[in-house]
Amino acid sequence: MYLATVIDLASRRVVGWAMADHMRADLVCEALEMALSWRRPVARLIFHSDRGSQNNSARFRQLLAAHGIRQSLSRPRQVWDNAVVEAFYSTLKVELVHRYVWATRAQARHAIFDFIEVFYNRQRLHSTLAYRTPAEYEACLPGAAPRAA
Repeated sequence: MYLATVIDLASRRVVGWAMADHMRADLVCEALEMALSWRRPVARLIFHSDRGSQNNSARFRQLLAAHGIRQSLSRPRQVWDNAVVEAFYSTLKVELVHRYVWATRAQARHAIFDFIEVFYNRQRLHSTLAYRTPAEYEACLPGAAPRAA
């Protein structure tokens, strides 16, 4: 299984994600579409990613353009350019994936859903957020509107 995520850089909240048995452009497009439907961003948004073929696909670039989103790509072989996402995946592996074995993809999908939506976004404290959760951090932002849980 492959997981694609969209993470809000300010709050570290995973705002879009998708899982599939492939790494085609559809996967990253689905994650971005989830984030767009959840956030409904205003113009001048920047989407940063690595240089994976999915993120460079015509379909993904068209989706970004259709929503007025500017694309920013990491420099070649510079993992630090995408450090927030790399840190998320490290956390996911250390705190979930390497600790369990699931009998089915459905079980793995459910565990990853719970990790992202229940634990990571709403319970896990982040040092970069003054030891608050992404949800708590966003609730404290000026002009933050109440969001559905």
